[in-house]
Amino acid sequence: MPSAIPPPPPSLTTYLRSLEDTPLDKSITTLISLLKRRQIRSSRSCALATTKLLIAVVEAGSPDSSHNTWSSTSALITRIRQVGRKLISAQPKEIVIGNIVRRVLGVIREVADRDSETGNAADLSGSEISGPTSPVTGERSVLPMRLSEFSSRDVLSGRPGTADSIASSTFSAPMAGPPTQQQRPNLMNAPTGTSLFSILQHPQQNPSRSTSSPYATPPAGTQSPALRPSPTSKSTISNAEAGGESLDIKAEVLDGLAELLDELSVVDSQIAESALEHIHSGEVILTHGSSRTVQRFLLTAAGKKRKFTVFVAESYPNDHSATHDTLVNGAQPPVSPDDEGLGGEKGRWRGLTAAGVTVVLVPDMAVFALMPRVNKVLLSPHAVMANGSLLAAAGTEGICLAAKEHRVPVVVLAGVYKLSPVYPFDEEGMVEYGDPSKVVGFAEDGRFVDGVDIVNPLSDFVGAEGVGLYVTNLGGCAPSYLYRVVGDHYRGEDVDLGVEEAGSRV
Repeated sequence: MPSAIPPPPPSLTTYLRSLEDTPLDKSITTLISLLKRRQIRSSRSCALATTKLLIAVVEAGSPDSSHNTWSSTSALITRIRQVGRKLISAQPKEIVIGNIVRRVLGVIREVADRDSETGNAADLSGSEISGPTSPVTGERSVLPMRLSEFSSRDVLSGRPGTADSIASSTFSAPMAGPPTQQQRPNLMNAPTGTSLFSILQHPQQNPSRSTSSPYATPPAGTQSPALRPSPTSKSTISNAEAGGESLDIKAEVLDGLAELLDELSVVDSQIAESALEHIHSGEVILTHGSSRTVQRFLLTAAGKKRKFTVFVAESYPNDHSATHDTLVNGAQPPVSPDDEGLGGEKGRWRGLTAAGVTVVLVPDMAVFALMPRVNKVLLSPHAVMANGSLLAAAGTEGICLAAKEHRVPVVVLAGVYKLSPVYPFDEEGMVEYGDPSKVVGFAEDGRFVDGVDIVNPLSDFVGAEGVGLYVTNLGGCAPSYLYRVVGDHYRGEDVDLGVEEAGSRV
């Protein structure tokens, strides 16, 4: 009888394949378990798994609906925040999980803003527009909201809504005597026709419209337009009344999340496009560990006939095996488009030595002695905080301190999805610790272990003063400018997700 084939070990690839056939609640529980056990641990793997799960949440629809739809964006935001809090609580040290949750919430809020703008435009097109400002009625006409709505022809003709008419209506308050200002004569012969300004100037010529505007100041003693029910017409019927709001919400949000997946798939390629701006022939570059982002960055420069030397710190004891394998055999790309989001290339990327780059593997203790010969330091962090500080593999802080002592610039390669809007208030609490047996073996040094406390940090916290430049998939920027990049990708109302992340307080 043939032996049963054991199932593959849990990983990102197996989890992504199981999303299509597994109920949503079970998929959420499975990802929480994988994060707690650190079976999914790299920044991009966590970002991709979180994005795929939130896409499944959007596709599943509201738990209260039997048609896989969403009644409103507020219900979808509440659901995403609930799932996001569970994922962040499962692994609070992985900052990128909270980043992805906030990006998804930002996409939903953008969809809600577009729907509200469309609804306002529909109400304006179907509502009844009032006449010009009159000292008798006390009403005020609708003014243009954009500069493009001001026409030079209207300004010269002195029509209501233009700069001259606004000034005249402002300073021509009702007085006891006759008004002293005269109307400005027309300087151009405007073509006859119906326009917004002609409607405002001659409301009596348009009997089909009344003289009340929902945006005008109501006369004293009347009800505010915001409290009056708006007239029902074809252009003012909301999407909910038309039965299409839930479908629009779902489709538009899924389109935005597809763009987020595309960003994760091409982030390394976009960062590598600026390699020639930072790597020059004859330079000596120091890097740390086996980052694929750094390797593609170096390979891009080497492919453009740049000859340089690379010192690689082995990152002992946690990542030295992966560093050796990367330098000897090249980085292992994914075997499917879903794995790590790198486009599904098969085989291995060729190593740096095969591309004509001189590579020297050095122990971590030799970094300070080699730093005077180094021209530039290239690093790839796990996460970047809003103030420019970063979390990276253990040993990065020592490299940055040595580079600062010898005035060597430090260039950090990080995708936008790694930028976090939170600030680190507890730096020590952000550091993750691993298996201490990798430092000292319990079997060989049992008596020594009994007398000391051994820690094995997996990450280091590096302050913003240790970084010279950040290179993202949107370009390079100084650490002091990161807050602007963060402000463009996150909404202020989503910074606090209701959970306390590791080392951060918002």
